[in-house]
Amino acid sequence: VRESAYVCVCVFVPGCIQDSGSLVGQSEWSAYFPDCRGTSQSPIDVVTTQTKYDPSLIPLTPLGYSQHGNKPFTLYNNGHTAVIELPEWMGLGGLPWLFTAVQMHLHWGSGGPSHGGSEHTINGLSADAELHVVHYNSELYPNMSAAMTQRDGLAVLGILIVTGEETNLAFNSILNYLSRIRHADQKVPIPAFDIQSLLPKDLGRYYRYNGSLTTPPCYQSVIWTVFHERVQISKAQHGRSYLLVRLHRIFLHVFC
Repeated sequence: VRESAYVCVCVFVPGCIQDSGSLVGQSEWSAYFPDCRGTSQSPIDVVTTQTKYDPSLIPLTPLGYSQHGNKPFTLYNNGHTAVIELPEWMGLGGLPWLFTAVQMHLHWGSGGPSHGGSEHTINGLSADAELHVVHYNSELYPNMSAAMTQRDGLAVLGILIVTGEETNLAFNSILNYLSRIRHADQKVPIPAFDIQSLLPKDLGRYYRYNGSLTTPPCYQSVIWTVFHERVQISKAQHGRSYLLVRLHRIFLHVFC
């Protein structure tokens, strides 16, 4: 069953921004970034009773996700989270336009049992983490910078992550290298790997809505796809992510 979510309850992720040496809380975002008071802000709480099945939606088709080649990926600490740059031959089908992959990044919880790390929630329940795979509309726009300000400019996949007993070997391709980017602006090459192995197996059941970047500048330019199926990693793997969690507590993640 494919599901399309109408815009539900919008829930901003707590955070702050640096402006002229001072910290600005989320309640003040709109004073600096007018789009933050828009009507299509992300993330949202997907209330399943308010979603509507849309038969026109088709399963998404990752393009080139498994064709990583021999060139290493770049993993870097942008001062907010861990980001992996993706090669331009990776893309996304199943949308009205072709979208080219740009990067992916992780959102982690603060470590406590009641502190979920996902940005999106379903029926008020958060997951332990969330992976975002970011793409731009390469049919209509020349690059990410041009696309990110346009209503149909970006497409982001949201993968909710929960913890369990079994190790998810695919995520070790990222987690094994976090210790090498402990500080902001550090970069490290990592072996290329199959990006599709990070995704849920069922790509045909998801929630779709038009939303925004989740933090300033809050451009309302994102076609969001949040998968219904959650991906599992082990508790030990999740614990290794706390290396980057400390950065989340200090800085604001400024990109989706």
